[in-house]
Amino acid sequence: MDLLLLFPGQGSQKPGMAQDLVDAFPAARDVWARTDAALGTSLSTLAFEGPAEELTLTHNAQPALLAHGAAVWAVVRERVAPAVRAAAGHSLGEFTAYHAVGALPLEDAVKLVRRRGELMFEAGTARPGAMAAILGVLDRPIEDICREASEAGEVVPANYNAVEQIVISGEVAGVERAMELAKAAGAKRTLRLTVSGAFHSPLMAPAAVGLDAALTGARWSDPHYPVYSNVTAQRVADETTARRLLTEQLTSPVRWVQVIQAMAAEHPGATFVEMGPGNVLTGLLKRLAPNNPARTCGTVADVESLLATFG
Repeated sequence: MDLLLLFPGQGSQKPGMAQDLVDAFPAARDVWARTDAALGTSLSTLAFEGPAEELTLTHNAQPALLAHGAAVWAVVRERVAPAVRAAAGHSLGEFTAYHAVGALPLEDAVKLVRRRGELMFEAGTARPGAMAAILGVLDRPIEDICREASEAGEVVPANYNAVEQIVISGEVAGVERAMELAKAAGAKRTLRLTVSGAFHSPLMAPAAVGLDAALTGARWSDPHYPVYSNVTAQRVADETTARRLLTEQLTSPVRWVQVIQAMAAEHPGATFVEMGPGNVLTGLLKRLAPNNPARTCGTVADVESLLATFG
């Protein structure tokens, strides 16, 4: 069995995440203890107990999601690593992917995404923006809609999650105008998202310098398996390219449709495994890679089920 690892992004966090893993597996407990030590705070308490409002803050959600994915990987790594062929992560999840493939030590990874979250929050405070999900098949390209709406305020496509699920990001007036135009173009629904900034848009540009410095200061190695980039949807196999694209990711759209299609085309029949809380990415796979099996691995039951397939 060939495996393709996927790691979720912001939005999948919730109080109680990873608690069962920590109770059941010493390897998971070690990951969270090291995360707390690296950050100098009990992020584990916040992740396990909440409150949700504090956990959802960008600088908390990002390292918590990374720690959850890293904990799952630590538990299953010895048994399943020989079957892994590649990895990818949605936005923040791309950092988790680089940790899993051996490119980033855990302590560096959690401090890095904590800093990323702080920088994104600061950029969002300095230049407030918005994001919205556009659901349904449109009768005109979303890029055209965003260009027209940008007359009211800058707005761009931010996440190509599925053909019928695109997230837009930018200045509030532009996002609101794009939502109106999308409805006129056949959108079934438009939904403002609860976020602290216009992620994956030019409004995040002020955060790029700080993130680049943080990436440069981290300890990097070439990945053991390729990671498919959110920015290019192509395989990344060296640390220099990884750092450059992770900086570009701040202001570039997440090309998730292309990422999954590329992985499925290059690894036909391989099983996608979503490592972390929830099943958001697994749900998208049914439409993006219908010929590839998919499974979640975020709880004790999931871990035991995956390990059982390896005897």
